[in-house]
Amino acid sequence: MEPSARRSFEPAGAGGVLVGVLLAAIALGALIGWAVGSTGIGILIGAVAGIPLAVYSVYRRYRGAF
Repeated sequence: MEPSARRSFEPAGAGGVLVGVLLAAIALGALIGWAVGSTGIGILIGAVAGIPLAVYSVYRRYRGAF
């Protein structure tokens, strides 16, 4: 049985994951904010929560690349 190949690090892919997760968190925050009456605050909270979530997602995806 051969060892599995290491994943290569793709900067464009990492950026896509980062932006995609961040925008999803912002959209979810906007939706929740709209439901409770303040879309702007929801977007802000989504962005603040989305930054560490996006960084963690990239870390999980590419942790074996280096």
